[in-house]
Amino acid sequence: MLQLIQYIKGYVLIRVWGYSPERFMNLCSNRDIFLWNIENHGEYYTMCITVKGFRKLKPIVKKTGTKVAIQKRCGLPFFVPKMKRRKIFLIGLLGSLFFWVWMSTFIWAVDITGNYSITEDVFFDFLRGNHIYVGMQRKDVDIETLEKRIRQDFPIVTWTSAKIEGTRLSIQIKENEVDTNTAGKEETVVNNAFGSDLVAENDGVIISMVTRKGIPQVALQSEVKKGDVLVCGSVPVYNEDATVKKYQYYDADADIYIKRNLKKQEKLPLTYKQKVYSGETKNEYFLSFSGKELVFRIGKVAYADYDRVTDKKQVKLLENFYLPIYYGKTVNREYVIEDNIYATEEIKSIFSEKSTKFIESLEEKGVQIIKKNVTISKKNKTWQMDMDLQIVEKTGKNIPIVPAPVDESEEADQAAEE
Repeated sequence: MLQLIQYIKGYVLIRVWGYSPERFMNLCSNRDIFLWNIENHGEYYTMCITVKGFRKLKPIVKKTGTKVAIQKRCGLPFFVPKMKRRKIFLIGLLGSLFFWVWMSTFIWAVDITGNYSITEDVFFDFLRGNHIYVGMQRKDVDIETLEKRIRQDFPIVTWTSAKIEGTRLSIQIKENEVDTNTAGKEETVVNNAFGSDLVAENDGVIISMVTRKGIPQVALQSEVKKGDVLVCGSVPVYNEDATVKKYQYYDADADIYIKRNLKKQEKLPLTYKQKVYSGETKNEYFLSFSGKELVFRIGKVAYADYDRVTDKKQVKLLENFYLPIYYGKTVNREYVIEDNIYATEEIKSIFSEKSTKFIESLEEKGVQIIKKNVTISKKNKTWQMDMDLQIVEKTGKNIPIVPAPVDESEEADQAAEE
């Protein structure tokens, strides 16, 4: 604050030398003339003094026998007269200031953090669908409505926070680890008025079964086919004579595990094409503003085949003051295509990686691997990997119950009996 006041009032940097500079400074202090940034240079001193204080120095200089010279003039009182003589510069300065203030009223960058299941492409499509985009005015962003729509459109999002920092819209979300199959199943059950049956999703042998709702239709160690009803959701209510009076409908619920065989096959050709880089590169630089790009490059890229690696950055003045200006560098790397033959060890390594990833994906879903048999062979000019697995997995998918039509006369008789 003191520096700002000094700048507004104006001050000068002076040089003091002669008979007694120390006495000069003492007299200034006694007469309430403020000095600062005092430096001793051996034969002379330098210091800062206000314009008002400098005008009071004449009697002190005469009394102490010192000499004073101005080395630098600083502050607004000295800046404004110069600007009056440089009208074009002043107009440009004011125009530039207006431009930066105007640019600060827009959103020039959108950052999303915390998204793992939701890709950035999907999220940016959602933002565009809700009229949130780079280049919109800050005042048009309704933070509360945006947060609400994110939670509505993405059920996996349990928490969200959006805020505007400078010219950047920052969105933070937190996703819940939800089994999408389970979520879909619950939705089907809720929307079905007559309950649902639990059916097998694959062929296999029942090895474990715990029923919570419904009537089991299979026993342990029994073989089932895909689509077989495992647990029935329609429960009969009997009359005293053991005839069925009516049915009560439930959403069948059970933990059922089956043992089954799973086969997977992978193939690779005997030969493959490989990029071999020649070491030749050609650099180009670019500057982009509002969708228009200016490329700086000496000559053309004369390579027949080449890769482009681009490093793109956005201009920002402060931490959160982004501008719609991008710059960067693109490296064009020449390569030639060569035909290569897979070596046996290379094939084993590739297939081993593929089988490991496949097994890991099964284990992530809760599948237990009991037996594993992997063979690699060469057939019909291709390498082939055959995986024979014996697994234990949870099964059961809810299918809505469609009750059989009831004859109206029978309904009337039943109503009369009741």
